[in-house]
Amino acid sequence: MDFEWLRPAAFVGSIVYAIIGIVVFWGSFILIDKLTPYKLWEEIVEKQNLALAIVVGSMAIGVSMIVAAAVHG
Repeated sequence: MDFEWLRPAAFVGSIVYAIIGIVVFWGSFILIDKLTPYKLWEEIVEKQNLALAIVVGSMAIGVSMIVAAAVHG
């Protein structure tokens, strides 16, 4: 059994890349929120706009895939 991922360097690198990915993802969500003419969170949570939730969710999946591809190389 190969425990290559348990090395301290690999483990710390994974944590660092995960934090960078979360920061990039959160920053892109804030940017998308600023570019739209209304507040996304208010529209989705308070007004229960399902169509907007689906669009924002698909954008989130797209950004996550881009970040994962960039991290993976």
